[in-house]
Amino acid sequence: MIAAGRSATPSDDGLALFTDFYELSMLQAYFEEGLYEAAVFSLFVRRLPQRRNYLLACGLDTVLEQLEGLRFEPSDLDYLAGLDRFSERFLRWLEAFRFTGTVRAMPEGTPVFANEPILEVTAPLPEAQLIETLVMNQIHLQTVQASKAARLVATADGRPVVDFGARRMHGLDAALKGARAFHIAGVASTSNVLAGKQYGVPVSGTMAHSYIQAHHDEAEAFGAFARLYPETVLLVDTYDTLEGVRRVIELSGELGDDFRVHAVRLDSGDLGELARQARRMLDEAGLQQVGIFASGGLDEHRIAELLAHGAPIDAFGVGTSMGIAPDAPDLDIAYKLAEYAGEGRLKLSSGKPILPGAKQIYRRREGNRFAGDTIGRQDESQPGEPLLQPVMRDGQRLPGHSRDLDTLREYARAQLEQLPPGIRAIEPAETPYPVAISPALQAHQDAVTRTIQARYAASGRTSETGDGDHSND
Repeated sequence: MIAAGRSATPSDDGLALFTDFYELSMLQAYFEEGLYEAAVFSLFVRRLPQRRNYLLACGLDTVLEQLEGLRFEPSDLDYLAGLDRFSERFLRWLEAFRFTGTVRAMPEGTPVFANEPILEVTAPLPEAQLIETLVMNQIHLQTVQASKAARLVATADGRPVVDFGARRMHGLDAALKGARAFHIAGVASTSNVLAGKQYGVPVSGTMAHSYIQAHHDEAEAFGAFARLYPETVLLVDTYDTLEGVRRVIELSGELGDDFRVHAVRLDSGDLGELARQARRMLDEAGLQQVGIFASGGLDEHRIAELLAHGAPIDAFGVGTSMGIAPDAPDLDIAYKLAEYAGEGRLKLSSGKPILPGAKQIYRRREGNRFAGDTIGRQDESQPGEPLLQPVMRDGQRLPGHSRDLDTLREYARAQLEQLPPGIRAIEPAETPYPVAISPALQAHQDAVTRTIQARYAASGRTSETGDGDHSND
């Protein structure tokens, strides 16, 4: 019988069991076989979603924080003992488990493309293996979120975008980490108060229709709210949008110099036409300082359409679309063994290539634009800026590589501005961003492939020619 249990969110020092069961099964096998030598694992996205020209790397600081505190609590070990799967010797080994490895990674806010390592982990094999689920989960989540938000911010073309997505996002962690990722990608503020406290991102909000409905009439609601919060945004579409705008204008006459309403909010109907009529009414009343804030099922394509038709909208509230990225909610992300005990490792599975060994990415510029990337071996030299930086050594974050969110936000903005215009656009690029494999890395991959094929031949086996699609591979 499965107990109801407690409803709780684990703290960052209680995440050792946030792993797939087979990771622990492999760990015990490594333990019994004495497989402790250094391994290199690469985290990368095999291919970009059809609706993305680039991704925005995000989630690194979260991962590093979690790795620093990773350990098995007594209750974790009691649970594992109850599964009758793991030996007492192995559980005592887990009791002393700490992550002692090295991490090299792209800074958060770096545009990333297919097959480019977002990070590489070098650690004793069991350590690097155990963290697979945790690392993939956090980088995947925040990269999806930051990539979507960057598209919305770019489309708004300087107009603020506000995160309204917490209530429809997939759980507490997604909503909290989303607000963090959105801020890095350039979103102006979030409605998520806990995220504001936890990460220091700006919080903002307007009002719900229920506030209007709770009053005797709309004018009474507007007056009460504006007196309590003078520089507020008033929601005008509860009953009749343009009549709501008229009541805001009437309120300006009643309050005189005390009227400091910042904007009216449109949340339904033909937002473009309503924005034009509202703008005309406000301007004729001498309220040019009152802006127009739009929300209600918006995404980057709807915002682009509104602005292309001249809708006089000053800011956008985006919820579900930014929160769950329905057009590209998942990435073909992988965390793969690329080297063990000093030898390159890879798979021969069809359609799932692995670039062996520790790697580096070199990003070239032409003028003020990125011109292309080369994925090479870590120890080779190629033209361009190396993107993978050491950020953790001996299981501890390195000084100078922990950046505050505003610094990451400015870095991401500068990085995105250097992408070619066709890559920055929300429509699929006619020519994808160029990413090449260096001759040295290609030669290394060929050599490792030949070695593996020779071992299979010597053992009387043949390598795979196709293994289908296995989600855990």
